[in-house]
Amino acid sequence: MSLSLNFAGLRKKKNIVLQKVLVEDYAAEGRSLARVDGKVIFIEDAIPGDVVDVRLGRTKKDWAEGRAAFFHSYSSDRIEPFCQHFGVCGGCQWQMLPYLKQLEYKQKQVRDNLERIGKIPLPPFEAIEGAFPLTRYRNKLEYTFSNKRYLLRSELQDPEINTQLNVAGFHARGIFDKVVNIQECHLQAEPTNLIRLAVRDFGLANDYTFYDIREHYGFLRTLQLRICRTGEIMANMVFGHEDQPKRIALLDHIIQQFPSITTLLYTINTKKNDSLNDLEPIIYTGPGYAIETLEEFRFKIGPKSFFQTNTSQGEKLYQITREFAELTGKETVYDLYCGTGSIGIFLSKQAKKIIGVELVGEAVTDARENAQLNNISHAEFFTGDVAGICNDAFFKQHGKPEVIITDPPRAGMHETLVNTILDMAAPLVVYVSCNPATQARDLQLLDKKYTVTRVRPVDMFPHTLHIENVVQLRLK
Repeated sequence: MSLSLNFAGLRKKKNIVLQKVLVEDYAAEGRSLARVDGKVIFIEDAIPGDVVDVRLGRTKKDWAEGRAAFFHSYSSDRIEPFCQHFGVCGGCQWQMLPYLKQLEYKQKQVRDNLERIGKIPLPPFEAIEGAFPLTRYRNKLEYTFSNKRYLLRSELQDPEINTQLNVAGFHARGIFDKVVNIQECHLQAEPTNLIRLAVRDFGLANDYTFYDIREHYGFLRTLQLRICRTGEIMANMVFGHEDQPKRIALLDHIIQQFPSITTLLYTINTKKNDSLNDLEPIIYTGPGYAIETLEEFRFKIGPKSFFQTNTSQGEKLYQITREFAELTGKETVYDLYCGTGSIGIFLSKQAKKIIGVELVGEAVTDARENAQLNNISHAEFFTGDVAGICNDAFFKQHGKPEVIITDPPRAGMHETLVNTILDMAAPLVVYVSCNPATQARDLQLLDKKYTVTRVRPVDMFPHTLHIENVVQLRLK
């Protein structure tokens, strides 16, 4: 009986294990794939070249997915991960791959998405822009405090260790209510680890309650740290409820131990989710923001501001965007999803006028302040939906765009916005994306009037599966 027929008969059974499967290639979203008797198997926790037993999860007619349950042999491409928490916390899934291999697979991911989903004519792809440095590259991290510790497999049978322990770190991979007790994270420069451990140890020493993510109670909840290349450090301590004496004691301890922190804030979050969008962080010391730079431009970043998480690669991403925009100083540039205005401001010296549009009012306020901070008078920013704002009256007042920059969230552009861009008919569009799959979908719609003329991926997050992509489109 062929394997495909076996699958048809066993589709509803559990604990199906395929033995000695050779992992052949890389798929999307950090998974690898194999082909067994004509069926595609998507595999977690394996890389091309591994020979593994695969414990299946979902099984369909033409494909199945599962995890590597046992390794018979390892790929010659594998290297030793540098982090002791690799494979347990939710980050840095690709530390076992050499960086050049990571870049190879990321470029392939972009190509596969644009060809398979977009189904439009494409130019030769330009070489992916690799990252440097490969560690300590994030300017922002958020740590979670929890009363439920994730146990390693080796700890499960140890009667001296249980999950009811107060810890600080990151959520365990795929588990929302348990946290990995992180000793050293390699994603952000010091004093990030020192600050987290100091808060954790102070909480333990003073019997502070750590947050219960499932039951929604506890005092210490999360800690956000932003460390800028300017040397400024912004910390936002988030508490699950107000307890003024305990709060003041901890915040004063942080100030005393880490005088390098230039801004310390706190937030009281009694909600069931960790989002701060509808909350107001309160300044404890400092100005309440940090200053970061991209080239010679300075940006004021508040505790709720969006800013590219990898500063050095964000600079490269914007340089490529500026190159693709082909500005001569005569163009009116529309920066859609402008956020805090970083792309528009970065392009401003080569443009006649910058028009930024953003739904989030607080981000627009930041964008206007950032334009003033950089003495840019020819940039204007507007709050609202692009389709609602960009009408004939708006064009008459501000001019129609010669260049459009669009940098949407992972979900891509709403079809209404795509149609608005088609109606604008700007001679050139630069589409910056953090999700090549939704970008490919949007490019297919834009193909009605535009031709893709340049494509260049940019790696913003080494050792992860994430990839950004920049596409230049010209009006047909």
